[in-house]
Amino acid sequence: MTGFLRRHAFLLVLLAAGTTLRVLSWIAYQPALLYIDSFRYLDNLHGLRADGINPVGYDLLLKPLLAVGGLSFVAAVQHLAGLAIAVGIYALARRLGARNWVGALAAAPLLLDAYQVQIEQNIMAEVLFEALLFGLLWLVLARGKPNWRRIALAGLVVGFGVLVRLIGITIAAPFLLYLLAAGSAWRSWRGWRNAGIGLLAILVVVVPYAAQVKAETGKWGLSGPSGSMLYGRTAAVADCAKLQLDPVVRQFCPTEPVENRLVDNYTHADLDPAWPGPLPPGADKGALAREFAMTTLKAQWWDVAMSILGDFGKSFQFTRYTAANDVPIDRWQFQLTYPQFADPAAIKAVTQQYDGTDPKVNEPIAVFLRDYQINGGFVPGAVLGFFALLGLLTVLRRKKPRHIARSGALFAAGTGLFLLFSSAVFEFSWRYQLPALVLLPVAGALGFTTLTVASRRRLGSYPDTVDEGAVADFHDRHPGAKLSELTVVIAAYNEADGIGQVLEKMPDECLGLPVDVLVVVDGGTDNTAAIAEDHGAYVCVAPTNRGQGAALRLGYHLAAENGAKYIVTTDGDGQYDNSEMAELLAPLLDGTADFVTGSRRLGHEEADSRMRWVGVRVFAWLASVLTWRRITDTSFGFRSLRAELACAIPLNEPQYQSSELLLGATARGARVLERPMSMRLRKAGKSKKGGSVVYGANYARVMTGTWWRGYVLRRGRKRTGRAS
Repeated sequence: MTGFLRRHAFLLVLLAAGTTLRVLSWIAYQPALLYIDSFRYLDNLHGLRADGINPVGYDLLLKPLLAVGGLSFVAAVQHLAGLAIAVGIYALARRLGARNWVGALAAAPLLLDAYQVQIEQNIMAEVLFEALLFGLLWLVLARGKPNWRRIALAGLVVGFGVLVRLIGITIAAPFLLYLLAAGSAWRSWRGWRNAGIGLLAILVVVVPYAAQVKAETGKWGLSGPSGSMLYGRTAAVADCAKLQLDPVVRQFCPTEPVENRLVDNYTHADLDPAWPGPLPPGADKGALAREFAMTTLKAQWWDVAMSILGDFGKSFQFTRYTAANDVPIDRWQFQLTYPQFADPAAIKAVTQQYDGTDPKVNEPIAVFLRDYQINGGFVPGAVLGFFALLGLLTVLRRKKPRHIARSGALFAAGTGLFLLFSSAVFEFSWRYQLPALVLLPVAGALGFTTLTVASRRRLGSYPDTVDEGAVADFHDRHPGAKLSELTVVIAAYNEADGIGQVLEKMPDECLGLPVDVLVVVDGGTDNTAAIAEDHGAYVCVAPTNRGQGAALRLGYHLAAENGAKYIVTTDGDGQYDNSEMAELLAPLLDGTADFVTGSRRLGHEEADSRMRWVGVRVFAWLASVLTWRRITDTSFGFRSLRAELACAIPLNEPQYQSSELLLGATARGARVLERPMSMRLRKAGKSKKGGSVVYGANYARVMTGTWWRGYVLRRGRKRTGRAS
């Protein structure tokens, strides 16, 4: 049990917080919150007619729940469902390779977003729709590439999603595209077969329902009063003075100024029997509204497109507010009094019918919930956008060691973005952002996992078998070697073109201490070792290429075991100026520091990559936030530290080691200084770093993981850097 709690501690903390919010919401608003749509669902419980504005999918669940309990019971079930979906997201992310903390972060938006908690307290279809979205993700991703049975079941889920919320029809497009494209299956009959199975399963649900709508209304469709998405969009921007319209069609022009037009009012205008006014006998309102919409679209297509893209962009804002022409945001915010979306007597009648009580609000709890929600208790749209970006960036990952995680990231990101965009085509509402809390965090978790998976192999404790082989090689090459108190350690992998120049410019002494150089050849295939030995360096050759972090760790221990008290690291590519070594060493000798690192931002930088230039600054900011100290450069390879500190810091990363060393030192209480240094372009060879996106994701993973272990878990946090 203790092991279980430790493994899942982060999720359990988030789950406790999410549970608390839901319990408070359930107590604060009894028996449940009732929105406009709530009354439509309740009115259709017994007839289950298909001619209403809302499809009947939610009623199929609501009816048996109300048979067991009242509205309060339904709200409780919906809150439990929200918690269950969050736990399911965590389980799915872990199943596809994400670390526990990554999976917990993916579950956090659904657990902690106050708008999500508020909608769960409503008698609304959103939670059921979210559950179906998660069910789709699980069926498609959880057990590798789906077989035909799971594809069929997933198609049924998509089809039923349409019966819960009409916007669910848009999910069919990314779902079928995924079936075609996953694993390049579109090139073979299997991909088309899978897509055909998925489409057939969707149609098995949707077509009979559309036929029922036809039987009840006389028209094929998925709802009765169909509304007109296109009319709502075009009416909101139409400049009727410039449109060539038939006099009858001109009656569909809104009379309000453009700045006062709410898309929602026009989309559902057909619910008003008096709209749009007197028409000739036999006139078809729907056909005339479509004619108006098409005329406006042809003349003002740019205005319509910009309106849609503007609403889509709102989903990724940092803050939340009601912009002009938006559905008011306060519909989805906790209020201090019971919201009145119908006649108070009608609300009271409904709550009395199902729960035997009047609607009521616990004001102190409502104040807390509203303050939490208004003051940041929601997931900023920019964060959801970042999650989506992580998922989409996996297309840059050409090597696919975890193909299902990569394709899953793309599927979740694509589905989430497509759903948000489709909602924006209809109209913008903060309520329509909520399904993204299920999809985009999963995309982010799987994207991060895919981008960092190649670096997640961790080193064993020193010395492992590779270290032992390298140490034996060192002693064979240099029997009885005794290194200087000041030893420069260089990790080199195929640096034959540059290592000679670096060693030629290495000083023989620094601040009165003779300088020895130890070159750790990390399983290279060229003659780096021979060149280094020819220039008088000590050489250690690791039998296997593992990465710069592994080579430097080996070098730290080997130097310390053979007499070094102070270690300086530099690279074998000539990017650092050896003449600046005294600046690094002086604070160690005078006892004012345990670790000194150069900083290109404080000194001089010749940048060969704009992305890397930005990355240096972003990660310096992140390190400063994590450590609560000013750090300007986390990845500068020219640095000095006490040998005992280098050996005491737990170093487990084969690559991306500079932040692990720096944050590991600060976590142990070591005195860390930065000094202005120069960084030049490489003199020879090419960088061993991967693509910018992949390298950045891995670097972020190592930095946050080191911070978690060193600062949060408090492992070995004590001063070990000072000389005794």
